[in-house]
Amino acid sequence: MNTEYKFIHLLYVPTMNCNMQCKYCYLKENTIDLKHDDKYLKTLDYAVKKFKDAGVVPFNISLHGGEVTTLSKEDFRDIIEFISNYYKDNKKIIEENGFRLGEPHIKTNLLNIEKHIDTIKDFNVSISGSLDLPFSLHEEYRVTKGNQKTLDRILQNVKLLENIPNKKKVSATIFKEHYDKLDEIVKDIKYLEKNTCLDMNDFNFMIGFVSKDEKILHAMTEEEQVKFYNRMKKEFLNTSLDYGVRNTWFAEFNPTYCTNCDNCGEKFFLLERNGDIYSCVRGQKNPNFYYGNIYNDTIQDIMNNARIKIFENHNRVGFNEECLNCKYLYLCKTGCPYVKNNYKTNKSYTCKLQQEIYKDNPELYKEDENNEESVYIYLSKMHPNIAEKYYTKDNKLNTDDIPTIHEIINNDCKLKNIYSSEIFILKVDDVEYKLESQIIKSNRDIIYLTEKSIVKLYIKKGVLEDCDYPNNNSLYMMLLSGNLIQYGDENRIKQEHIMTHQIYTNTIVKNKSDKQDYYCVDITKILSLYYDDISDENPNNLFFTTSELRDYHYTKQKNNAYYHIQAINLPFQNIEFFYIDCKEEIEWLIKNQKHIMKLLEWKNVIL
Repeated sequence: MNTEYKFIHLLYVPTMNCNMQCKYCYLKENTIDLKHDDKYLKTLDYAVKKFKDAGVVPFNISLHGGEVTTLSKEDFRDIIEFISNYYKDNKKIIEENGFRLGEPHIKTNLLNIEKHIDTIKDFNVSISGSLDLPFSLHEEYRVTKGNQKTLDRILQNVKLLENIPNKKKVSATIFKEHYDKLDEIVKDIKYLEKNTCLDMNDFNFMIGFVSKDEKILHAMTEEEQVKFYNRMKKEFLNTSLDYGVRNTWFAEFNPTYCTNCDNCGEKFFLLERNGDIYSCVRGQKNPNFYYGNIYNDTIQDIMNNARIKIFENHNRVGFNEECLNCKYLYLCKTGCPYVKNNYKTNKSYTCKLQQEIYKDNPELYKEDENNEESVYIYLSKMHPNIAEKYYTKDNKLNTDDIPTIHEIINNDCKLKNIYSSEIFILKVDDVEYKLESQIIKSNRDIIYLTEKSIVKLYIKKGVLEDCDYPNNNSLYMMLLSGNLIQYGDENRIKQEHIMTHQIYTNTIVKNKSDKQDYYCVDITKILSLYYDDISDENPNNLFFTTSELRDYHYTKQKNNAYYHIQAINLPFQNIEFFYIDCKEEIEWLIKNQKHIMKLLEWKNVIL
């Protein structure tokens, strides 16, 4: 049996303590960590095991802060060694699923890196440092808690990295104040390239945004962002830093970056030493981006909460429909949900800059590819109401090229089970009905139930057992009334949902079954609880699947636009039924028996 995993990028914050007090720090008072306990490694160890037991594998573990170098030499080494061994132990599964296996990685301000240099060398730790450009502003903003300058010491520490073979890079965040000193920035980049061991082709610019309470720095306008980018091109294209300015310097806008995910809550997680999990460094300590606690919550709840929180944060500011006309929507995905909520805007704060970068690099960011499916998948997942507008807009998706639902099913073994007529058999008063999906069935079966009806469901054994975690799998049964209701902002019409009922595998297998290769569940009593709530005028609907197949269907919908288009309604095996209330019929007969007798007498006289 092939085990299917989800893969995530995990940022670990072993300490909130920081040895600097940058004047614009978003964490402010949170960077004083007075706790000294034994959880520095224990939390990471516990989290990684808990994730993997639930089928979630961190393919990358990076250390963040606070400032990780404030840890003791022993604690720092223990964590780095743990990550190194984790990569060795999981090398096969990570690489076989298309992820590049790296080395332990830290994000650091470089101020106290000297005390950990032996560990860094021993485990080939890759370094991502941060500083301000130009250097004149670094001295103004990036100071110690004692308000002492830090640049000279940081540049001195960079020299310690010369003999480290792994990645050693820096990044700089650019605000309006930095933009006003472009000449100095150019000069300092050239200095770093010539006089340090830093790989300046692997350098990163981050375009700064201003938080609600920020009063020190100011954001660039979109026009200034473009001017800044064009100045970097002018200075460094066709030089030794040509690759950097074309690629990594503005990697924040690369499709693989977190801000350009369909839903970053599916891939990126920040874990603090106390077990709290947030979206990322931007969302850290923000309740809107808090996913749960590794010690208190299940992985399933954390993952679900992450996906929902990001969905909510994107939709809290709405969707800018101008983006539908942008040929780069498939790359941008409208930007970071944290920043959008911070600015109360519904598109990326770097929109014009991104368009300029994409236009300048057609070999990397092709606009002539068929990206409609990617856009539709993104919209279906994050803005479902907009997805339909996109699909119908100018017939943008060519339906002639869409594979049929049968073709999609035949190429997917899990979908075959969702639609198979051999998986579920309903037995009503000794009459059997093989259940089919309403999407592909050619005939419409309608049955009649009474209070005396015995209703049993037979489930193919393999469909419950052939999954990663059989004990967590369950029969998933839905009852829909024939009554129609309006729902959603668009007031769509659907059948009223009456009941969802789950029975777990370990309960089902205990039941006796008279049919070989099938489990049996008597659902008579379950249905009887809801007969008063169903329609007495229109056919009611019973749907059956398993929780695992249900989850797979919705995942397939998210990832395959062609499937989503054709399976937008419930695809699960179903049967329609009327309920006949025999009690009411008998009561009517008793109440009207005198009239009935007279009618019969009259009938006999006539005859």
